[in-house]
Amino acid sequence: SCLSALRRRCHIAGKRLSGPGLAAEGRILRAVLYVYHSRLLRHRPYLALQQVEQCLKRLWKMNLVGSLEALVELIPKKNASEAHAECLVPSQPMLETVGLKVLGGCKLILRLLDCCCKAFLLSVKHLCSEEFILLNTLASGLLSRLWFVIQYKCVLQTLTCLYDALSTVLHLVSETQQTPYIKGFTFPSDISDFLGVNISSEAKKQKAKMLTTKKSTSWMKKLFTAMPETVSKVGRKRKSETCTSAMKNHSIPCTMDIGETVV
Repeated sequence: SCLSALRRRCHIAGKRLSGPGLAAEGRILRAVLYVYHSRLLRHRPYLALQQVEQCLKRLWKMNLVGSLEALVELIPKKNASEAHAECLVPSQPMLETVGLKVLGGCKLILRLLDCCCKAFLLSVKHLCSEEFILLNTLASGLLSRLWFVIQYKCVLQTLTCLYDALSTVLHLVSETQQTPYIKGFTFPSDISDFLGVNISSEAKKQKAKMLTTKKSTSWMKKLFTAMPETVSKVGRKRKSETCTSAMKNHSIPCTMDIGETVV
C-alpha cells in the first residue's frame, strides 16, 4: 500500500511539474528578460524578474521530474493476488536522493512564490509612477499568472504529500536493511518543520498582499484620463448616426470618420 501510494503521488507530482503552464510562463519570462536586457540593467522590477528566472532555472536544473520517473520505474507493479508476496523495493540511497531533491524543490518553490510576490509589488509600484509602462504591465501580468499557475496546480502541496509517502517508505526500508547514502543530514518526519512556514497561510498572506496593493489599479486612471461626459455623448451620437447612414447606403465612404473623439 505504501509503494502504490508513492507511485501515484510521483505520477501526480511529475505531471504538475512538467505541465505546459509552468513551462510556457518560464519561456515568456526568459523572452521578456532577453528583450529588455540592454536597456534596464539597473531597473528594480527587472532585477526582481531576474531573481524569479533564477529560481525557475534552478528548479529545471535539479531535474526533479527525471528523478521521480526513475523512482517510479523501480517500484514494482503488483496485482491484487500478489499483494502479500515478496517484491523488490527501491534502495535506501535512491529514496534518500529523491527525498533530498523533493525537499530542495519545496524550498525553491517557496522562494519562487516569494520572489513572484515581491516582483509583482515592485512592478505595480513603478507602474503607478508611470515608469517603463510596457515592461511593468507585462511583468505584473506574467508574475500574477506564474504565481497563480503554481498555486492553482497545487505544486507545492503535491510535493509535500509526495514527501510524506516517500518518508514512510524510506523509514520502512531503512529498518529492514540500513544502507545510508547521505550522511550528516537527518530527514525530517514533518516537512512543515523543515520549510519553517505553514504553506496554506503563507499562500493566503501573499495573495492578500497582491490583491490589496495600495493603488494597484489606479494607474489606469493616471494614464488615461476620464473622457468628459459631453464629449462622450457627442461621440456616441455621432457613431450611431454614422452606423445608421452606413446601413442605409450599404457602403461607407473612405473619407468618413467612423471613430469617436479621442481626448
